[in-house]
Amino acid sequence: MAKQAPRVGVIGGGQLARMMTPPAINLGLELKVLAEAAGSSAAMATTQVGDYNQLEVVKKFAQSVDVITFDHEHVPIKVLEALEAEGVNVQPPSKALKFAQNKLHMRQKLGELGLPMPAWAQINDAASLDDFIAANGGVAILKTPIGGYDGKGVRVVRSSAEAKDWLENLADFGGSLLAEEKVDFVRELAQLSARRPSGEFLAWPLVETIQENGVCSVVLAPAPNATAALLEQTQEIAKRVSEGLGVTGVLAVEMFEARDGRIVINELAMRPHNSGHFSIEGSVTSQFEQHLRAVLDLPLGSTLSRAAHSVMVNLLGVDDQNDFVQAYDKALEAHPDAKIHTYGKGARAGRKMGHVTVVSDSAEHALAEARGAAAVLLRG
Repeated sequence: MAKQAPRVGVIGGGQLARMMTPPAINLGLELKVLAEAAGSSAAMATTQVGDYNQLEVVKKFAQSVDVITFDHEHVPIKVLEALEAEGVNVQPPSKALKFAQNKLHMRQKLGELGLPMPAWAQINDAASLDDFIAANGGVAILKTPIGGYDGKGVRVVRSSAEAKDWLENLADFGGSLLAEEKVDFVRELAQLSARRPSGEFLAWPLVETIQENGVCSVVLAPAPNATAALLEQTQEIAKRVSEGLGVTGVLAVEMFEARDGRIVINELAMRPHNSGHFSIEGSVTSQFEQHLRAVLDLPLGSTLSRAAHSVMVNLLGVDDQNDFVQAYDKALEAHPDAKIHTYGKGARAGRKMGHVTVVSDSAEHALAEARGAAAVLLRG
């Protein structure tokens, strides 16, 4: 009698769940998605529509799969703890995800582990914010501990008056805000890795990320001019984070390379991440295949690069009309080295609608081709 294929349940119907579908097919896995609405990016997978905030909805979904994993980090911890108490296999587990859901808790835990971070403080009132600003050069990065992403929930402030609305509504953010040093950085980096429940850990090459209006625009893999010491340091940071927080599956550690030589942790993502999309074409094992392997506690695949350089350019929405599909033929003809991925989303300005990747032995060629293909798609 044939053995049943492992069944992976993904909560969240976005592009990350969508991009898990091809490797799931290749591995012979059954992929099921609990999506927020019909017609989601991941609709090509077996999809159930439901509210992930409702325990009974998630519990019923969990009964149809062997492991639960995520397209995003927003499922209430109490829901996940209730599943785990009934023996449901949740990867990454709630004990790790709670740090991804609350930036203050994340800072506190990373501090206990002795990991490198910007100066930071918990802010409960205007006076504590003004004190922090005064102690850090007259400026601070202020964040809402819960709910922020892609530049949302983040402000640069020079006085508590610039955060009056947030300070008057602290209950909306869990009771406190997070203030951080405004790091004078040379560039932004991301270290992608994966860990399985039985402990195996592997990392991909360090990448450089280039932001546009708080959203990742370009990823260069590997990070240009990265020294052996830097590569060793960032991989060790990722390993200590994943082990110290109990993360399983793919982990992205976003970091600043400061002008004074420090490497400091900015953000964490406990799932496949925008900075790792290059790996679909650029690595022996993509982040999406690796995530599936890891959450099922299967042996991890090689993270070696297929070529010297990979460049990914995000396709960010420019208006409510261009979904980047109209100019497919032109882009493919003009840039045959480019691999184009679209996410099946309705057009909206600033939205991540897809990405373009080029893999090459030449960094210059890869960047020019990826940007060239994106420009053709942008014109429509």
